[in-house]
Amino acid sequence: MSAPLLSRFGLVVCYVIAFWSGFFVMGVELLGGRLLATDFGSSIHVWGSLIAVFMLALSLGYLAGGWFSLRTPSLPKLGLLLALAAVTALPVLPLSGTPLADLAVAVPDPRFGSLSGAAMLFFVPTFFSGMVSPYCVRLLVDSENTSGRRAGQLYFVSTFGSAAGTILTSFYFVLWLEINVIILVMIGISTALAILAGVARSRPAETAAGA
Repeated sequence: MSAPLLSRFGLVVCYVIAFWSGFFVMGVELLGGRLLATDFGSSIHVWGSLIAVFMLALSLGYLAGGWFSLRTPSLPKLGLLLALAAVTALPVLPLSGTPLADLAVAVPDPRFGSLSGAAMLFFVPTFFSGMVSPYCVRLLVDSENTSGRRAGQLYFVSTFGSAAGTILTSFYFVLWLEINVIILVMIGISTALAILAGVARSRPAETAAGA
């Protein structure tokens, strides 16, 4: 089955979500380093653990997103993935308090303690975030002739969003706002975009055929 064609508005929404998903992942990853530093420090072991968890979660998310995109792909379902990433990021705030401190006591080795802490806080939301990009590709590709170009554009937008999230979070946001506030704002933006994706329906086949 070929992917449904998107209206112009739906096309824009898909690219915006891809950009924001990359932004969200890198922003949360950088803030994760600050959260883990309270109990485990900020050594290379901690950052290595954090990066490993994010990379593993993203890789599994890519696989799952590609599989999920084969089942009647639509913009509302893309919005659902973004909403799941946002909702599962909410526990990061309470878990980064006492539960993370208790984990540091239970696993005093900074390598395995930080690895466990990073997995506890960030694996699930990063997994759902990883599902977004391959799902977007499925929505954007409507023919074999355009598949490479569409995929390239999508991953450009997503990676550009990651770069923007890295710079803005590390250079500015942490200077202006508390970590909890930044995460809540990011969750709010993800939720708003998920709702927008639910409104931006895929173009009906008969309309696309007559366009």
